[in-house]
Amino acid sequence: MKKLRDIFYGVSLTEVIGSTDNQVGEIVFDSRKASGNSLFVAIEGGIADGHDFIDQVIEKGCQHIVCQQLPENVRKDVGYYVVADSHAALAIIAANFYENPSEKLTLVGITGTNGKTTTTTLLHKLFLDLGHKVGLISTVVNKINDESIPSTHTTPDPVTLNGLLARMVDEGCDYCFMEVSSHAIHQRRIWRLKFALGGFTNITHEHLDYHKTFKEYIHVKKAFFDGLAKEAIAISNADDKNGAVMLQNSNARHVFYGLKSVADYKAKVLENQFSGLVLSIDSQELWTRLIGDFNAYNLLLVYAVAMELEQDQVEVLRIMSTLNSVEGRFEYVQSQEGIIAIVDYAHTPDALENVLKTLKNIRTGNETVFTIIGCGGDRDRSKRPTMAKIACEWSDKVVLTSDNPRTEDPESIIEEMMTGVEGQHFKKTLSITNRKEAIKSACSMAEKGDIILIAGKGHETYQEINGVRYDFDDLEIVKELLTKLNK
Repeated sequence: MKKLRDIFYGVSLTEVIGSTDNQVGEIVFDSRKASGNSLFVAIEGGIADGHDFIDQVIEKGCQHIVCQQLPENVRKDVGYYVVADSHAALAIIAANFYENPSEKLTLVGITGTNGKTTTTTLLHKLFLDLGHKVGLISTVVNKINDESIPSTHTTPDPVTLNGLLARMVDEGCDYCFMEVSSHAIHQRRIWRLKFALGGFTNITHEHLDYHKTFKEYIHVKKAFFDGLAKEAIAISNADDKNGAVMLQNSNARHVFYGLKSVADYKAKVLENQFSGLVLSIDSQELWTRLIGDFNAYNLLLVYAVAMELEQDQVEVLRIMSTLNSVEGRFEYVQSQEGIIAIVDYAHTPDALENVLKTLKNIRTGNETVFTIIGCGGDRDRSKRPTMAKIACEWSDKVVLTSDNPRTEDPESIIEEMMTGVEGQHFKKTLSITNRKEAIKSACSMAEKGDIILIAGKGHETYQEINGVRYDFDDLEIVKELLTKLNK
């Protein structure tokens, strides 16, 4: 139990009706979870407004309400605490409730369009192998050392986030590596967290259904670095055209990494094969199981973070050579017939092009590259034609299919993608709405040595259709289909 006056520390209260000496046992912003033990924070969301549920939480026994405006019926037996921004207030309240756990370990945040999951996951494994106790907060899974905790968002809500960090502190974690999404920055989920280091991967066309313009998207990402403390470290990609922009107003110490530009940490790709990458990092040669230039950037950022956190260079490079690909990121299987199938989370134009460029660099030129790609429903529609265009430009055969259509008609999504297919590519492009049938079609057409890229869903083990999540795992399905074809 915590006193309200303690958990309101740092919150700008514009009006108080009731006492701040009372105690609460939990913080909730979901009215369904409220009880007599709760402090309910009314959040204005994209779908629902918590202010509409204040009467309901009071009926459930909740006597303490944080809100941006008072309800019409103010009850004498309830405490109301008015704030200008309930999103910001929730973040501060959650941090105070859990006694500011981010200040008790070294918190590293990685942001950018692509590469966040790979970078944070590799950092978690690297630091575990270096002998540290480590936490991970990522799109795929959250971890406290080796314990896995299911993940529902790239960056959790402030209550879940601070609760996770508090558990990490209790388990003795020295470090936590965390993905920082643009939604989390914009929605104040990371307010009041103390980051020791922030890393930037890249920024490309994504989430414009939410941020509306690319300029706004850049501004939101930049806000993460603007908020870093003077004693923190900000590491940015020197090869990204917005890499320097990210750090313009940051008080943190500026550090850059890159493959092409002048940078504090440099790398060069020496070999790029299905067996892995050979890199020269700071004049040290490194073989790694990961594949592609995009992973060269991820690995270089991992190395830069480790060096800035004063880890032993020889040990870091040794362990980096043992790291495996992250789940759903360029995972591949090979059939008995010699057909290679790759599953990758590439769901942005830049990510898809990076993966296909990697295949172009690895392939001999005698094989056929099949790309199976869809676009999610209820998300940024403007990228749909671009995704199809890129798939056609870099592949020999393309199958447009369903991704997670959500509440949209999957065939309508494919029709929008088709507008990006130029006339000369019509003959090599198929539209098969059923995703399993699309994968089956590519598998049946492929011959020895051919490459099948199944892009967009990566680690996801479901397909979301009209609010229902059906079991669907691209990797397991292609394994099953290739096995059957071998028979």
